Amino acid sequence: MASRVVKLRLPSRKAAVVAVAVLGFSITAATAAADSVTTKRAEADRVLGQIQVLDASVERAVDAYNAAQIELNGLQQKEKENRYHLALAKKSYAKAQKTIQARLITLYTSGETTTLEVLLGATSLDDLLNRADTVKRVSSEDTRIVKELVRAKVSMKQMQKDLAAQSSRQAVVVADLAARKHDIESQIAERQRLLGSIKDEIARIQAAEAKRQARLQAQAEQVVSTQGSSSTASWDPVGSEVTASTPPPSRYGGVVGIAMRYLGVPYVWGGASPSGFDCSGFVMYVYGQIGVSLPHNAAMQYGYGTPVSRSDLQAGDLVFFDGLGHVGIYIGGGSFIHAPHTGDVVKISSLSDSWYASTYVGARRL
Repeated sequence: MASRVVKLRLPSRKAAVVAVAVLGFSITAATAAADSVTTKRAEADRVLGQIQVLDASVERAVDAYNAAQIELNGLQQKEKENRYHLALAKKSYAKAQKTIQARLITLYTSGETTTLEVLLGATSLDDLLNRADTVKRVSSEDTRIVKELVRAKVSMKQMQKDLAAQSSRQAVVVADLAARKHDIESQIAERQRLLGSIKDEIARIQAAEAKRQARLQAQAEQVVSTQGSSSTASWDPVGSEVTASTPPPSRYGGVVGIAMRYLGVPYVWGGASPSGFDCSGFVMYVYGQIGVSLPHNAAMQYGYGTPVSRSDLQAGDLVFFDGLGHVGIYIGGGSFIHAPHTGDVVKISSLSDSWYASTYVGARRL
C-alpha cells in the first residue's frame, strides 16, 4: 500500500499579519475599556468627594437653621406670655385708675386732706414736720392704691418695651431663616447637579452600600439582642467575631433598638418624624420615645448629659462630628446609627470611616 504524504497548509504571511493585528486590536480595546472604567470610577470618586464636602456644609447649615427656628419658637412663646401679662397689667392699671378716681372724689366731697395736699402745703422743713400728725391721718389704703397704680403702669410700659424688642428680634430671625433656607436649597441643587454627572456610577455605588448596610444591620441586631445580659456584646463593623466587654451598659442603651426601627427612613432637612429626619431631629425623636426631651440642634444636644471618652463609649451614647454639626447614636463595637445627609437614609456607619474619624468631636452620655 503506497504511503500518502499529508501536506499541512500553513497560513499565508498576510493572513498571519492580519491575525496578529486583530489580536492586538482586541487587547488594545480591552485595555482601553478597562482604562475607561478606571477613569470613570476615578471621576466618580472625585465627585463623591466634592459631594461629601457639600453634604457637611449643608448639614451645618441645617443645624444652624434649626437653632434659629428654636430661637424663633422661644421668642414667639415669650411674646405670647408677655401679651397675656400685658393684658393683665392693663386691667390692673385700669382698675387702679378707677379706684383712685373714686377715692379722690370721696376726699374732695368729704373735705379730707390728702397726703399730696399736706406735702405741697408745707412751706419749710419745720412746717413739714409740724404737719406730721396730719400726714398720719392719710389712710394706708390711699398709699396702697397709688403704689398699685404706679406698679401697673411701670409693668405695662416694660412689657410694651419687651414686646417691641421681641418683635424686632423676630423680624431679624425670620430674615435669617429665609436666607439659610435659600442657602440650603442652593447647595442641595448643586449636589443634585454633581450627582447627575456620575449617574452611570450611582447604581454600582448604591448596590455596594446596600450590601454593606445589610451586613452592618445584621451585626447591630445581634448586639441589640444581647443587651440586658451580664456582659455587653460588641461587634466589629469590619466583620470580626463578637466579643464580650465588661463596662456596665448606659442607662439608655435601649434606645438603640428604637433607633433601628427607622433604618431606611429618608433624610429630610428640618425633619423630626418617621416621615423624614435630619441628624439632630432623629436623635431628638428617638430619645423622645423614652421620655427624654432634647433640642432639635446637635450643638445644643452636646450640652446635655456628661462627657464620655471614646474608649468608654456604650450603647445609647451620643457621638458628635464636624464641629458639632452632626450627631448620631452609638450602637457598640465602633459603630453608630444616624441620619447622614440629603439624599441618604437613616443608616449605620463606623467611627473608623475616614470622614467620621477625622471630624470626631466627642460623646455625651444622657
